[in-house]
Amino acid sequence: MEKSEEYLKELQHIIRRVEIRSKRMASELFSGEYHSSFKGKGIEFSNVREYQYGDDVRSIDWNTSARKHELYVKIFTEERERSLLLVVDASASMLFGSREHRKKDLALEVSAVLAFSALQNNDKVGLLVFTDRVETYIPPRKGRHHVLIILEKLFQIKPQSRTTNINAALSFIRYTRRRQEIIFLLTDLVDSDYEKGMKLLNTRHDFILVHISDPLDKALPLSGLLDLEDPETGLRFTVDAASRHEIARYRHEQSRQHEELRLRLRRMRIDSVFLDTDRSFIGDLNSFFRYRERKV
Repeated sequence: MEKSEEYLKELQHIIRRVEIRSKRMASELFSGEYHSSFKGKGIEFSNVREYQYGDDVRSIDWNTSARKHELYVKIFTEERERSLLLVVDASASMLFGSREHRKKDLALEVSAVLAFSALQNNDKVGLLVFTDRVETYIPPRKGRHHVLIILEKLFQIKPQSRTTNINAALSFIRYTRRRQEIIFLLTDLVDSDYEKGMKLLNTRHDFILVHISDPLDKALPLSGLLDLEDPETGLRFTVDAASRHEIARYRHEQSRQHEELRLRLRRMRIDSVFLDTDRSFIGDLNSFFRYRERKV
């Protein structure tokens, strides 16, 4: 019982630190960018005011003008409220990290910043955690308390499966989330045959892929024989990292696959952000928001 209470207290401290850091980043770095990147779904009538020189005559409210015997124009405001759904990969490959941070840690931190950015814009926030199935689903709602529930679930999640099936998550979203939403998929893409699911989701929703990778996904250090294990299948294999030729071949192959992925996403017209566990995500996320602002 004491251990359980200690764990809960430590968890609360961790979540509080994440909240403070994420709220500061959302406020200082991403608040305006998030708002500009994800416009509201349209405009709605707000009020009327007296006509002023230079106003667009097409905005004149003729009914009000006739009633008041003066020219009045309609005022419209952006229908701002939207829903953000964080779709987070919790498969075993996300537990990998060759440096200080694991892929899972980066996904959690980015999720927290996005959640508080949405919160500051009065948007709803929801969560879907998946492996080869939907592990957890929290429908979008508003409020700080709801965001903290989402963060707590991300910290506490203990997946039932180790493998990945991205289509399982995408299919669930297609059949349950009918209204247009902002969807961030955070994954290392250790899977295949997900392109069709992404394209279908992208036609209805504002879909963004956040690809998370580790330095060892791109290059191996010059060392010796490395005994490696696939975290999802348990398959073990040995890599000769003492051979410069093998290291160069590995780097070339990973670079080729990475470029092919970028080209596929571009052809599918899916917006994407590529993040690495060995560097800050702030610059990359800011660049993405600026790109989105120009796009919309």
